[in-house]
Amino acid sequence: MRQKFGVGEAGALRWSRSANALSIEMNTKPQPASQFAIEFRKASYQIRPAQNGKNVIPDRYVVCDISLTISHSETLVLLGRSGSGKTTLLKLINRLLVPSSGQVLVEGRATCEYDPIRLRRGIGYVIQEAGLFPHFTVAENIGLIPSLEEWDSVRITARVEELLHLVGLDPAEFSTRKPSELSGGQRQRIGVARALAADPPILLMDEPFGALDPVTRSQLQHEFLALASRLKKTIVFVTHDIREALLLGSRIALLEAGRLVALASPQEFLTHRHPEVQAFTNCLDDSDGVSQ
Repeated sequence: MRQKFGVGEAGALRWSRSANALSIEMNTKPQPASQFAIEFRKASYQIRPAQNGKNVIPDRYVVCDISLTISHSETLVLLGRSGSGKTTLLKLINRLLVPSSGQVLVEGRATCEYDPIRLRRGIGYVIQEAGLFPHFTVAENIGLIPSLEEWDSVRITARVEELLHLVGLDPAEFSTRKPSELSGGQRQRIGVARALAADPPILLMDEPFGALDPVTRSQLQHEFLALASRLKKTIVFVTHDIREALLLGSRIALLEAGRLVALASPQEFLTHRHPEVQAFTNCLDDSDGVSQ
């Protein structure tokens, strides 16, 4: 029997304990090909000089000399101020960008060695405001990658229904809706469902809850924790919110001006001595309920 969920009036996700099994797609886990799901080896990304009218824009490093390993089933939070290089690291993972120097490896293989389409179809990507196709229904948005992978229609329909249940939405009510007929929180749930559709082992999430109201954001953060624990994906999650990082991450990687300046568990992060870490932790106060 499939794990079942329900949604209350406020959109909170309720777990049923009646079953533990997921579908064949979500239970079939191949043996990892590498010790690490993702690895950065002294990776840099540089914007080359460009002519802009009479001015020459100088080259600069967006990220510089990043060395970092991300384990299977880990949730790594990339934390940093705007412009620190967080989203650039995500794009290096799924080869939307290629390193100017160094390497980025996925399952032990350099991203430049992959066919980029095959690589991206094996990595789920969730962005702020979900990025849903406005002319597609909910079911069509979720089923996009399975359709491109030439799944048969029966399998796609079953997968869409399963994922809608997983994110706390009733398929009978939501499958035929368009994104414009959804609330912000519902769109983000659909974005997560779409990213999970082909059961990728890696999930990239770029500030997925940043545009939501505080109540909906808190609900989705806690739903995310439940899903991450349940599905055992490797997740790289971008945020500039220290509270979100402490809540969701198994480790936190802090970027400053394109460089990795701290890497620690949430507990260790709170006592880290680096000035940029302290700038973030100073944003906390006793009322946040985060204790050292």
